[in-house]
Amino acid sequence: MATPTGLDRAIDDFLTYLHVERGLADATIRAYRGDLDDFAAARGSAAEWDKGADASLRYLAARTRRGRPHDPGLAPTSLRRRAASIRGFYRFAFGEGLIAVDVASHIDLPRQPRLLPETLTVEEVERLLDAAPDLRGRTLLELLYAAGLRVSEALGLDREDLSIDGGFVRVIGKGDRERLVPVGDIALDWLGRWLAEGRPALLEIGGIAFERGGPLFLGDRGRRLARQQAFAIVRAAARRADLPERVSPHTLRHSFATHLLEGGADLRIVQELLGHASISTTQLYTHLTGERVREVYARAHPRA
Repeated sequence: MATPTGLDRAIDDFLTYLHVERGLADATIRAYRGDLDDFAAARGSAAEWDKGADASLRYLAARTRRGRPHDPGLAPTSLRRRAASIRGFYRFAFGEGLIAVDVASHIDLPRQPRLLPETLTVEEVERLLDAAPDLRGRTLLELLYAAGLRVSEALGLDREDLSIDGGFVRVIGKGDRERLVPVGDIALDWLGRWLAEGRPALLEIGGIAFERGGPLFLGDRGRRLARQQAFAIVRAAARRADLPERVSPHTLRHSFATHLLEGGADLRIVQELLGHASISTTQLYTHLTGERVREVYARAHPRA
C-alpha cells in the first residue's frame, strides 16, 4: 500500500473539516473526495501542490481538453465543480497554515453555462397527463403542472397543506421558505377524487397515525410516496404518450413557468410561484420564450 503523501493527509484533514465543522452531507463529501483524489493522482500534484498555484492550474488546464483519445476532458459543469473543490481545499490549507501561498485566489471558476430547460408544449403536456397510469399518477402530474412544484415539494405535502376550498397548497421550498401556490380547478378536481377514492385505502394499509393529516401522496405500502416512484410515474406516462424518455417531474415545472410567461404572466409573479430566491433564476425562462417567439415568427412570416 502506498505511503500517504502530504497532499493525501491534507485532503483527509479538509474532508474531516467538512464533515465535523461544516456538517456537509455524506454524498457531498464523497463528491469532494472524488474530485480531490483525481487531483492528487495527477502527475506532479503530490510533489508540487504546496509550492504555489502551478500544480492546480496545470491540472485544471489538462481537464479542459476535450475530444482527445483517452483524455476527453470534463464537461463545463463538471470542470466548474472540480475547480470549486480544489479552490475550497486550498482555502482551507492556507487558513490552516499548511501552505504559505494563497493558491485559492489564483483559481477562477469556469463560467457556469446557462442551459435552457427542456419543456413540453401545451399539447404534449395534455398527452402526458392523459397517459398517467392510474388515479394517483394523474393527480400527481396534474398538481406538478398546475402549481409548478419541485417533485420534493409535492411529495413533502401533507393533507393539511392542501386547501380544496381555498384552491391552494402550502409549500416549504428551498431554504425552508414557505409559499402559498394557487391550484387550478382541473387539478383540484383530480385532488378531490384522489382524496375520496384512492388515498383512504392506502392510509388503511399503512396503519400509521400520521401528523398533519398524513402525506398527501402515498405509495402502495401506505408510506409517503418516494422520489423514485414519482419519476417512474412520469416516465411511464411519457412512454405511453410517445414522448422522450428524458421527461421528468421537473419538465412539468419548466413547462408551467414557460406557459405562464407565454400567456403574459408577470416575471415577478412567476418567480413567486416557483419559489425562486433570485429573479435571475426565473429570467432563464424569458430566454426560452424568446426562442419560441423566433420559431413562430420564422414559420409564420412570409418574409422570414
